[in-house]
Amino acid sequence: MEYYQYIKAFHLIFVITWFAGLFYIPRLFVYQIEAFQKPSPDKEILGEQLKLMAKRLWFIITWPSAILATFFAIWLLVLQPYWLQQPWMHVKLAFVFLLYLYHFKTHQYFNQLQQNVVKKTSSYMRIWNEGATFILFAVVFLVILQNAINWIWGIIGLVILGVLIMLGYKVYKNMRNKDPKA
Repeated sequence: MEYYQYIKAFHLIFVITWFAGLFYIPRLFVYQIEAFQKPSPDKEILGEQLKLMAKRLWFIITWPSAILATFFAIWLLVLQPYWLQQPWMHVKLAFVFLLYLYHFKTHQYFNQLQQNVVKKTSSYMRIWNEGATFILFAVVFLVILQNAINWIWGIIGLVILGVLIMLGYKVYKNMRNKDPKA
């Protein structure tokens, strides 16, 4: 199993690039939504450029990374099937399922904005952007600690993280309202 470490490395690389795409795409959504509020010709010029950037990010980086991360994960599980008997892996796979739900919902927002349909506010997208962060924290701690029994402490930690992020968002929003250029 000399190649096992290579497969693991590829899995990790594609997980990182997948998350990079999931972290950045909602920021592009924020800018797209805000571009809709600008006067012409800025609205059209910015809107088209941001749609192109989102399309390239989504289909050249994010989707392929999600598929390849999953491919290499399955390969790792085939090589190490005993992981599927570990309680921490069951919890991790539940978070991976949530990650895919987040990914598909983000794809829905992507499609709407590509068709110039704005159903959410830029503030909503700023908060939506944090969803992948919660999942990342949970998965990293599960993989490193390999302990599903302490999931209660993990949930408490995620709630605290969520509160801190919301407080940070409120502070940022107040600063932005005082200085729109922030």
